[in-house]
Amino acid sequence: MPKMKTHSGAKKRFRVTGSGKLMREQAGKRHLLEHKSSRKTRRLSKDQVVSPHNAKQVKRLLAK
Repeated sequence: MPKMKTHSGAKKRFRVTGSGKLMREQAGKRHLLEHKSSRKTRRLSKDQVVSPHNAKQVKRLLAK
């Protein structure tokens, strides 16, 4: 059976930490930032752990 290829869209959106957790960026930091408070944009800058519900699917896309 051939090797499974990494999904190119997924590799741009998710990363795996050293301990094996899947991280993702938060939505809402791309545009229309002028009316959002600095506090909100700082909060949106932090990466989030992918929920366990979606982690299995993301791991498959990343061929891990």
